[in-house]
Amino acid sequence: MHGKNTEEAKRTIDMQIHAAEKSICRIRVIHGYNGGTRIRSMLREEYGYGREPAVKRIEMGDNQGITELVLREF
Repeated sequence: MHGKNTEEAKRTIDMQIHAAEKSICRIRVIHGYNGGTRIRSMLREEYGYGREPAVKRIEMGDNQGITELVLREF
């Protein structure tokens, strides 16, 4: 998502979520950290807490610049 604003990032992520095949369990979003946290914040607001039915939960990675969207359990 480097170089994208939050609107562009959301559009890209939405397309990936809805195009994901049944075999895809997670989408790893590499949004970066040092350049700001707007995309990371947007992920929490838009996809966390059950706001997007296709996303079961979000997980923050060990790296602060990565967030995983969990679509299905293994």
